[in-house]
Amino acid sequence: MNLLRSPLYPKYLESDAKLVNFAGWEMPISFSGLIEEHNAVRQSIGFFDITHMGVISVKGPNPKESIQKFFPTNIFSISSGQSCYSVMLNESGGIIDDLIIYDNGLKTNSTSEIFLIVNASRFTYDFEWLKKNIDNQNILLSDAKEGMALMAIQGSKSFNLFEEWSDYSTAHLANFGCEYKILEKFSEFGKIFFSKTGYTGEKGIEILLPCELALNLWDFLISKKVLPCGLGSRDTLRLEAGLPLYGQELNEDINPYEAGLSWLIHLENNHDFYGRCSLKNLSSKLVNKKLVGIKILGKAIARKGCKVKVGEEFIGEITSGSWSPTIQTPIALAYVETKYSCFDQVVDVVIRDKIFKGIISKKRFYK
Repeated sequence: MNLLRSPLYPKYLESDAKLVNFAGWEMPISFSGLIEEHNAVRQSIGFFDITHMGVISVKGPNPKESIQKFFPTNIFSISSGQSCYSVMLNESGGIIDDLIIYDNGLKTNSTSEIFLIVNASRFTYDFEWLKKNIDNQNILLSDAKEGMALMAIQGSKSFNLFEEWSDYSTAHLANFGCEYKILEKFSEFGKIFFSKTGYTGEKGIEILLPCELALNLWDFLISKKVLPCGLGSRDTLRLEAGLPLYGQELNEDINPYEAGLSWLIHLENNHDFYGRCSLKNLSSKLVNKKLVGIKILGKAIARKGCKVKVGEEFIGEITSGSWSPTIQTPIALAYVETKYSCFDQVVDVVIRDKIFKGIISKKRFYK
């Protein structure tokens, strides 16, 4: 199998990165080391190549009207220069993908453009699902990442470094704000997309930019002694922040109520969307299982698939687990039976055939 490679792949080799297969991409799991990279983001700044993520452009006259039916969230609640997190659902209310929807605003000839940044493993499925079910022939779907790279600068100093590199202030952008424009300093490269979003629990900015300019940004950040970070620290950072990962916490057999994402379901908006009937029926019922956080006592790390028990009864299963560099304890996310999902509930976690005590907690371990 030939793995896909980011335009920044040569920089991995220069930086002696440890590479892995992730969703069909050859990506860095770490550069200087997971703990060092994790702490850099928590304490000041780090940066990631996230070119493996999918970026779908939906362009045409009022594209929101054509794609609203794919989301339980009222996407008309955001306007030009804003974005929102949501989920794409199947007919039974299962989660096809979780993603961020960006409104790039009105373009020429009354054409507007929406960006959907989706998970790497779901890009092809998402694109085909949209293509198959969008009725308006005036809506154009395309891969907005062609000829581009996608990067994320994360941490308390991220805005300052981006502004120094770009000679452009982001002070006017609120959290989840975005822009897609030509920056005077880099006008010969065309438009650059950037947004105040991220996947670490810290301040951050994500940038979609031409490949040559991405190499320039990489070199600039390295010159400023900013650490490049790999998928390993990205995972521990998102886990501490209680952010779900598709294929672990989310899949087509999980609905938003079980995943703790009921706030994304706007039934009161009365718009039709895939899965609406199923979710409306579920909204008045107690779900059988819930996604929870678990702090494990001791130093054993629970991985995906480890069983959770109360007494002799199996009540759930770990979906993600790791050592938390920030709070210095093993943490995990798990689906457990709803009756055992209360905070401070003591559970047993089976790790390599041994029992370790755990405490049910909020999913967000760090804020």
